Formats: sequence, C-alpha cells, structure tokens
Amino acid sequence: MNDMNWLAIYPEIVLLAMTCVIALVDLYSRSPKRTLTYVLSLATLVAVALMHLSYFRGGFTLYAMQGMVVADPMGHLLAFFATVATFITLVYARPYAADRELLKGELFTLALFSLLGISIMISANNFLVIYLGLELMSLSLYALVALRRDHAVSTEAAMKYFVLGALASGFLLYGLSMMYGATGSLDLGEVFKAIGTGQINKQVLVFGVVFVVAGLGFKLGVVPFHMWVPDVYQGAPTAITLMIAGAPKLAAFAITIRLLVEGMIGLALDWQQMLIVLSVASMVIGNVAAIAQSNLKRMLAYSAIAQLGFMLLGLTPTVISGNTFSAANGYSSAMFYLVTYLLTTLCTFGVIMVLARQGFEAEEIDDLRGLNQRNPLLAAIMGICMFSLAGIPPAVGFYAKLAVLQALVSTNVTGYIVLAVVAVLLSLVGAFYYLRVVKTMYFDEPAAGPALVAGPTEVRVLLSLNGAAVLVFGLLPGGLMALCADAIRLALAT
Repeated sequence: MNDMNWLAIYPEIVLLAMTCVIALVDLYSRSPKRTLTYVLSLATLVAVALMHLSYFRGGFTLYAMQGMVVADPMGHLLAFFATVATFITLVYARPYAADRELLKGELFTLALFSLLGISIMISANNFLVIYLGLELMSLSLYALVALRRDHAVSTEAAMKYFVLGALASGFLLYGLSMMYGATGSLDLGEVFKAIGTGQINKQVLVFGVVFVVAGLGFKLGVVPFHMWVPDVYQGAPTAITLMIAGAPKLAAFAITIRLLVEGMIGLALDWQQMLIVLSVASMVIGNVAAIAQSNLKRMLAYSAIAQLGFMLLGLTPTVISGNTFSAANGYSSAMFYLVTYLLTTLCTFGVIMVLARQGFEAEEIDDLRGLNQRNPLLAAIMGICMFSLAGIPPAVGFYAKLAVLQALVSTNVTGYIVLAVVAVLLSLVGAFYYLRVVKTMYFDEPAAGPALVAGPTEVRVLLSLNGAAVLVFGLLPGGLMALCADAIRLALAT
C-alpha cells in the first residue's frame, strides 16, 4: 500500500485548490452580484459532489496519509450530501445576502473552507486529523456568523458561538488526549486494538470517553450541551443559520461513528448509556421548549435539538448476544434520519429566506400568517416540511422516524422497546408546534404589509425540487435507505 495514496483525497485537494483560486479571483471582481465568484463556487461544488459520488459507487476503501485518512463508502456518501447541502445553501443565500450587504467573496470562500473541514472530519482516521477538520470547519463558521459586522445581534451570536465552540473543542481534545494516554496511539485502528486487549487502564479510558461524548454533544447541539443553539440560530443571518444547521451535522455524525464505533466499540456499554441520556433529555427539553417560542428560527433551533436527540437513539443499539445486525441496522437508520432531516431543514430555511426582504426578516411565526393566500406554492412547500419534521406521512420524516423506531424494537430488548415508546410520545408533543405553523399559514388572516415578492427563478425552481424531494423520498424511501445501509455495512466491514 502506498503510504500517501493521493488518490484517496482527490476531492479534498480539488476543493482546497479551487477555494484558493476563487478567493484570488474575487479580489479582482468588480461585480456587486459576485457573479463569477458564485458560478465558480457552484461549479466547484458540482465537480466535488460528482467525485464523491463516483468514489462511493466504486465501493472501495482506501487508506492515505500513512493511515491517518480513510476514504470509504460511508465517508464519500456523507461528503456527497454535505457538498449538495452547501450548493443548495449558496443558491438560497445569494439573493438574501445581496439585500443585506453580505454578498462578499468571504461568504463563498468561508463556506467552501467550512465544507473542506467537514470533508476532512468525515474521512479522518486519526485523532489529529479529526481535530484539524473540526477547527477548520468551526473557525469558518464563527467568521460567517460575524460577517454582518454592523449588526449587534449577529456579533453577539458570533461571540457566544466562538466561546462555547472553543469550550466544546477543549472537551473533545482533552478526551482524545486521555484516550491517547491510555492506548498510546492516535490512530483509530490502533486504539480499537488496544481497547480490545483489555490490558489498559479502564478508568482512564472511561474518563476519556466521557469528555469525547461531551465534545460530540456540543457539536451535535444536544442537551445538556445545547445552550448555544437557540441564540446562534436566531442571531445569525438566516443564510448563515442554514450553513450551521445543515452540513456540519453530517460531520458530527461521521466523527461520532469514527470515534465511538470504529475506535471505541469495546467501550460501547459506557458510551451507549451516555447517548441514551443525551437522547431522551434532548427530546424532552427540545420539544417542550419549542412550544413556548414565537420566533420561527428559535423554534427550529429547539426542534433541531429534539430531532438530533431522536437520531441519537439509532446509535444506541450495539452488539447484542454476539449479533451485529442490531448495530448496523441502528447506525444506518440514524444516518438515513440525519440525511432526510438535512433535506427538510434546507427546504424550511429556503422558504424563510424567500419570504425575507430588505429591511425585513421573516423570523416570527406570525410573519407566516395567511401565507396560503399570498403564495400557495410557498405555503405548500413549508407545510410539507412541517409535516416531515413532525413525522406525519407521506413526508419523508415519517419513514425516518419509523426506521429508527424499528431499529430499536427489532433488538427485542425491553429497554430499547421502552425507549421507542418514549420517543413516540415525545414526537406527539413535538407535532403541536409544527402543526401550529401550518395552522398559521392556512387559517389565519394575512398580515397587512407590502406585497410578497417571489425570489429569483433559480431559487424558486430549486426550492420546488427540494420540497418535492421531501415528499418523493417519503413515498419511495427504499433507495436512499439502501444507500445508507450499504455505506454503513461497508464501513463496519473495514
């Protein structure tokens, strides 16, 4: 095996090179619409997405950089979805950013650098590479939140995000350093072997796992590490909120699988219990707190906490009675859940950005009053998204929730069946605030104000396709579920 094996990281090399080119090109751009920067960014994202898709369809696993990087089907599929999410986000964001003097080269280059950090995290097979990707992604997002320098709320959100994000990184780094101290290696494969011997200090290992799970909890935004989520979602410009709410969740999922499953499966009984507590607490607090919100972005922030808590349930089944079926089934269901949640989130924030206009942010639930009378298409798309988030058929969110619940119940373990029942009851609580948005759009009288201006053609077309995908994947979920199952199976096999 070639120790460097550049082939494994070609998509990341292309992304890095083109991001640098775009940054240089933008220096000489005089167009206020940043047309060349925008087109180059989208072309880069299309090329990188096609590379990841091609690698995924190849079905092979490559190790590179002396084993510090792994390019496997799971990583390529997650990176493909992250790239597509960034593409969609930039299309939605362009008209919104133009109205707020945010349409600068930094918006595109920082978004691409954030995606590069996400790709590095997804393909990491070493503690140092995980941390490198994490910091690249996080620092880019901190800067994006603060991009609106003359806006006090955005600046405050950036400060909170930076301080709490630095704390989260410290937690994760401290946990990884303890794992290194106990096992003597930074490579996940070597850590897995060392834990399997059973001849190392169990107490140090468990303390390390606690800090690692705490760091991952911060990045996922689950209780009790959720305090930054509502403030940052509300305070950041909506386009940047979508960049935080979308692709980075895939990176957090990837490093959770890499660290806990591929590296520390021998400690599953310890981290599994922690994930169950985080999951239930997130569903309780996220759903209950969302009911009290009148701000739409803040409500979606608490919704995200509850949704990611539900997703974590899929990571709790591990090897049961020597059978790995429950683990693979749970992990693939969690991955499917996260991908469909990302699809719905993109659509939801896309509608909010289309409704926003210069000097007005469509951030309050009351801003959607009578939307069906003002624009039936936007109301229908938003309604589909709310039904999906609530888990109501035929939207894809229903099948995603069903897949996770099936993964729990199929273990035939009483504790997991109880967890499934709790998750269903808490989802019923969550349905209230989603259906309240639908009621506001369809049954309330429209608020007086300026006429609703439809967005650019490419935004309307992409938003319609996005909404249709939420519906179509709900009716025909088998293909996407099979992709996630194959990706997880091949990842666990190596």
